[in-house]
Amino acid sequence: MADLGGKMMSFVDSMGVLHLLESGYLIMIAIACVLLYLGIKRGFEPLLLIPIGFGMLLTNLPFGNIYHTDIFINDAGVINFAKLFAEGGLLDYLYLGIKFGIYPPLIFLGVGAMTDFSPLIANPKTFLLGAAAQLGIFTTFMGALFLGFTPPQAGSIGIIGGADGPTAIYLASRLAPELLGSIAVAAYSYMALVPVIQPPIMRALTTQKEREVVMDILRPVSDNERIIFPIMVTILVTLLLPSAISLVGCLMFGNLLYASGVVERLTKTASNDLMNIVTIFLGVSVGATATAPAFFNLQTLSIIALGLAAFAVGTAGGILFGKIMYVTSGGKVNPLIGSAGVSAVPMAARVSQIEGQRANPRSFLLMHAMGPNVSGVIGSAVAAGVLLALYQNWPK
Repeated sequence: MADLGGKMMSFVDSMGVLHLLESGYLIMIAIACVLLYLGIKRGFEPLLLIPIGFGMLLTNLPFGNIYHTDIFINDAGVINFAKLFAEGGLLDYLYLGIKFGIYPPLIFLGVGAMTDFSPLIANPKTFLLGAAAQLGIFTTFMGALFLGFTPPQAGSIGIIGGADGPTAIYLASRLAPELLGSIAVAAYSYMALVPVIQPPIMRALTTQKEREVVMDILRPVSDNERIIFPIMVTILVTLLLPSAISLVGCLMFGNLLYASGVVERLTKTASNDLMNIVTIFLGVSVGATATAPAFFNLQTLSIIALGLAAFAVGTAGGILFGKIMYVTSGGKVNPLIGSAGVSAVPMAARVSQIEGQRANPRSFLLMHAMGPNVSGVIGSAVAAGVLLALYQNWPK
């Protein structure tokens, strides 16, 4: 009986319900439920917030042992394969796709396969708007350094300003894996809140007259231009910045599949089935990194604040450069399209369209905004490549 009683006590002690109040589990479960609510009921980036929220839920259920932080983040700075094979849970194995930099480039492959680059090709000047929107990345990088983050950590935080979740995850997994959970949640939360955050900034920095501008119809783009563009961008970017090849190369490969028009099956697979599968794996495994010890600290609050600043400055940078183009073009460029340079395809372009229509129902900015939107994706990948080249071998 004593032996049976001991086993019963051991069984009861192993139940997670008795440990919910320890280590912040209950608070993290509540945060996970908030993310699930935002994704399901409010429609904020549901394809990513739902997997991230559920991954966070799984990893913060006591004694689930589905993810082990110390396998990937330890004093040696390398994966503890012995523990992985002996004690690894499901999410430990899925997380390898992030640790080895596999999932984000595959997401870029899907984005390229589902996006028409014609607006950028038709009006290459809008590439400057995407470049200007990267201002948020580098100003926030300086701010993070000022707050005491190391250069690799500061670079990983700053990339949130690009409003490109896969890029943020890719860079953080390489430079600052200990901050991955906080950075990923901040990046995707702000991406989801694009329709909330951007409009007040857009209205504050533009006049009614500027917002009412009706832009000319874009010129037609030939099939040859659409095919040559991704090939040339891949060559030029890689020759100048080899560290960006994974992201830019996959983005352009996906777009080449789309532009070629001869591999419909591959295009559909890359833009639908493959991207959906990778999105599930990416979201759940990223959510699993948001454990209570990694989340409840001053660093996390700083990352959330810096991420918001990065996003706001990036939006402002694109709009301000749009105002310059408005002046230099003789009032033919609507500055609102500059806000789409923060990446967030195609949501940021839709916000430009909505704000333009609000000011002038005859204004149709969607296709014009897709130019800086696409260039923002390329720009954030290039910015990540620059930071990776500078700080990948930074002493830990």
